[in-house]
Amino acid sequence: MSEITNLPEKDEKMTSEDYEHLLDKYQYSTKEVSAGKIVKGRVIKVTPTHVLVDIGLKSEGLILIEEFAESLPPVKPKAGDEVEAVLEKTDPKEGYFILSKKSADVQRALDVLEKAFAQESFISGRISEKNRNGYTVNVGIDAFMPDSHADLKIVKDPDKLIGQTFKFKVIKFDRKTENAVVSRKLFLQDEREKRRRKVFSHLAKGQRIKGQVKSLTNFGAFVDVGGVEGLLHVSDMSWGRINHPSELFKPGQEVEVVVLDFSEKDEKISLGAKQLTPDPWANIAEKYTAGQRLTGKVTSLTDFGAFVELEKGVEGLIHVSDLSWSRKMIHPKKLLSLGEEVVVTVLEVNPTSKRISLGLKQSSPHPLEVLKQKYAPGTHVKGKITSVTDFGAFLEIEPGIEGLIHISDISWEKIKHPSAKLKAGQDQEAVILNIDVEKQKVSLGIKQLEGDIWEDFFARHRPGNLVNVKIVRIADFGLFVEILPGIEGVVFLSELDEKKIDNPAEAFKVGEEKTAKIMKLNAKDKKISLSFRLAQMDIQKQDYQRYVDSQDDRMTLGDLMKEQLTRFQIPKTTTKKEEKTDD
Repeated sequence: MSEITNLPEKDEKMTSEDYEHLLDKYQYSTKEVSAGKIVKGRVIKVTPTHVLVDIGLKSEGLILIEEFAESLPPVKPKAGDEVEAVLEKTDPKEGYFILSKKSADVQRALDVLEKAFAQESFISGRISEKNRNGYTVNVGIDAFMPDSHADLKIVKDPDKLIGQTFKFKVIKFDRKTENAVVSRKLFLQDEREKRRRKVFSHLAKGQRIKGQVKSLTNFGAFVDVGGVEGLLHVSDMSWGRINHPSELFKPGQEVEVVVLDFSEKDEKISLGAKQLTPDPWANIAEKYTAGQRLTGKVTSLTDFGAFVELEKGVEGLIHVSDLSWSRKMIHPKKLLSLGEEVVVTVLEVNPTSKRISLGLKQSSPHPLEVLKQKYAPGTHVKGKITSVTDFGAFLEIEPGIEGLIHISDISWEKIKHPSAKLKAGQDQEAVILNIDVEKQKVSLGIKQLEGDIWEDFFARHRPGNLVNVKIVRIADFGLFVEILPGIEGVVFLSELDEKKIDNPAEAFKVGEEKTAKIMKLNAKDKKISLSFRLAQMDIQKQDYQRYVDSQDDRMTLGDLMKEQLTRFQIPKTTTKKEEKTDD
């Protein structure tokens, strides 16, 4: 313990200065020993439970060691440290002053809170725990912070804030009750505003600045450029096409960007990365022309086509219709793979819209050109029926190449539907009729395997021949009749009968068989005109001739004429006089 200086002996002369010093010291001691006063002292010794402090009185002061750990910030006392504490009481047994650093801290904290509240300034504090509606914050005393004031955004993990020291703004304070409400959000807003003003005051369009990628989205990346975030849109990341910003950037990455535009009022900054390099599309029309063949790398496959990189930042699109010469739409994934190198042909270059149309099929000969050189019209081919439609059937001649067998070329007979003769998956032989490269059509025929029945018919028949026919269709102008399977002719109204017939449907029916006489043959147009009327007359003549040939040779010409006249004898007319007689 410190000792009070001994009084001088009686015979020792005391100067006026010594007396004043002694008087001041005595007055200080008697004045400062009252409880509740804040005293200053210096640490003399640190024990496991207490800290011994010299406060300039006849006795030292004692402070509990845990009060140093609970202070803000926590400290570890050591000899020689200066400390402030509140003198609470004396220990009469040991002769020490009992001090409280915590009480002194509270007094100072209340002073700081009162000043900060009045001046709308900020104080430091440590978040100590999470409670029902907010947080407990140690600012020298326990203050309350509502959940809504913990951050600028909703705090998803409150535990991360516990134990951390931040700056706060005092929004409510009552010294009497020692109650205080603080806000970290208001401090963050103030800091953000300061940064915002600082950043926008130095921004300029075209300026190159450095920043840090904070987060990625489907449409771009947010970059911190000094406390304010700007948007680096996906379209401004690269001159080439990218599927997602993560292909080029990642959170936390340091980047250099160009300021494209900004608005301090809206707090928006548009940034660009591709603008750091020359635009590869600037002279694109000079580098690529229609018809040019190039090698590129497949970078993306979609439902509508494939993107091919021709050079860094320059891609072209192969539309799905330009992938293959096949008439069927084939998905790009079945023909190409990512990273594959392909030879393509430039179809069109549009510098304005920055688009290049490419063709994959145009880089190889048209399959029908090759087929045309391989198969001449009339060549017999074999294949499998791939599909049957209302108008015909498709036959695969070679892998990927199909020809159409039209319904009219399936059979010489009339058929209502191709399925009557053909089925999908059926093996079939056919004749090449025509290969049209421009229209991408291959015409096939099956009936031609039997030869041309029309040609054979016209070689065997002449006008005047009688033929047996079957009525197949009835029209207003006459009847269609089948002469042979696949060969039809027409009998017009005037040739139906000796009598005038206006409505063929009343006199004839489909399926009825008749004898007709060939009137006209048109081999070029494959048309045959027939007559029932003339055929009937010819039949009558033939019957008459056969009758004549069957009679006795002694019969004279006069007998024959008399017999014929008897057949055609006019019936006797009845007179009016005879009618009366009969009555």
